Amino acid sequence: MITNRELSFDDYLSMLRRRLWVILVPILIAPAIGFAVSYLFDAKYTASTTVLIEEPKVPGDLVKPIITEDVLRRITGLEQQVLSRNHLVPVVQRLGLAKSDGQAVQVADQVRSSVDITPVQDSTSTTSKKKSQPSNSSDIPGFNVNLTYSDPRVAQQLCNQVTDMLITENLKAREQVAQGTTDFLAHQVDDAKHNLDEQDAKLATFQRQYVGQLPEDADSNLKVLMGLNSQLDAATQAINRAQADKSYAQSLLAQQLASWRASESSTSPQALQQQLTTLQGQLLQLQSRYTDDYPDVVKTKASIKEVEGKLKQVDSAKPDTSNAKADASEPPEIRQLRVQIHQYEQTIDQAEEQQKRLQDQIKLYQGRVALSPAVEEQYKQLTRDYQSAQKFYDDLLAKKSQSEMATDLERQQQGEQFRLLNPASLPSSPSFPNRLLFAGGGLGAGLALGCALGFWLEFQDKAIRNELDVEAVMDLPALISIPWVLETEEGNRNGSRGEPAHARSSGERERVGV
Repeated sequence: MITNRELSFDDYLSMLRRRLWVILVPILIAPAIGFAVSYLFDAKYTASTTVLIEEPKVPGDLVKPIITEDVLRRITGLEQQVLSRNHLVPVVQRLGLAKSDGQAVQVADQVRSSVDITPVQDSTSTTSKKKSQPSNSSDIPGFNVNLTYSDPRVAQQLCNQVTDMLITENLKAREQVAQGTTDFLAHQVDDAKHNLDEQDAKLATFQRQYVGQLPEDADSNLKVLMGLNSQLDAATQAINRAQADKSYAQSLLAQQLASWRASESSTSPQALQQQLTTLQGQLLQLQSRYTDDYPDVVKTKASIKEVEGKLKQVDSAKPDTSNAKADASEPPEIRQLRVQIHQYEQTIDQAEEQQKRLQDQIKLYQGRVALSPAVEEQYKQLTRDYQSAQKFYDDLLAKKSQSEMATDLERQQQGEQFRLLNPASLPSSPSFPNRLLFAGGGLGAGLALGCALGFWLEFQDKAIRNELDVEAVMDLPALISIPWVLETEEGNRNGSRGEPAHARSSGERERVGV
């Protein structure tokens, strides 16, 4: 092949015609070789089962499921668990696939490598979400379990055994997770209940200690304090009125006694005593209004001293033993005044006692009002802690109830379940080797080999076949060319008899003049 010129489509067709058998022979032989090679490999049979993932029978808005793990991740975890040696070795021994423990481990490893679990995609959801987003675990209605083994019956048995273990382990795992969640929440609820009881006890102790001083008692304390102040003012006013009435009654009594005693005897001890009492009452009234330097006060004090002096003289001269008789002989008006004065004194005493009691109560409520901000701060802190503990306890209690319902749901197998849809059937044909695939591979290899051989032979061929090859080789234009000429009888006379022109080599040409 002349490589220093541009090849046309006709050149490629000429190459194909020249090397057609070189290409066809490998194409015809290689598929047979590939088909024969497929018999050199041991046959493998694949058994397959289909497991359906059933949705929970109770809606999720009624009983919230505990297990929210992705289905694909959960299937992968179950696969690793089921295909472990602890699970596969007993199956291998039960089916009699190994005679010793070491051989059983080898067979289990072989079975592990030959298991393939593939999810089944929902065609409707996959079509609708193909361009928007990848498929979610909720779009997986089930999965296929494929197991490849040299014996078709053993492949069927192993596939069914692995599928049963997947379904069983899924039930156990879901129940264990649900029960573990319930136990954990129950422990948390107990701790929260203990904490809530402690907060409740602290709050009750605080309420007993500061009874009447709590924030909700602040308004009532202020109202009571205002009422006590009003009562204190009323009691003070009552005392003042009673004292004024008493002073007035005493002054009347003194006047009447003075008049009565003056009428009886101006020098009798009773009269002097009555006069002294009258003057003392007047002095008290004057002192309550004026100072000691006031003239009436000074005059009254002098009169009192004078009467006291007279009374001492009378007492020293003759003791008075007729006081009771004198009192008994007093007029009714004087005795009535004495009763009134005694009542006024009782009223004053009761009012003073009430005043003292009200003052003590006012001090108590004033102390409560003064301590109200500090008590309110402590009470808010205790109440906040109690409310937080109560809310935490209520949340845990609700979660525990949900978990218990979910656990009962799993025990009754009403939650998400794996159900065997299509059990493994006995494989009728081997899945490996695929002899048609081997033959197709041989066909492709033969085609590649034939094309490579044809290209290599054409690349090694340096024959000149047309004017373009001449120009490419000699790098000169051709002036004339001699076409193919068939030999005649005259040509035979010239020494070329018996050799037709078309029998010459395809590479020979007549020399071209340049």
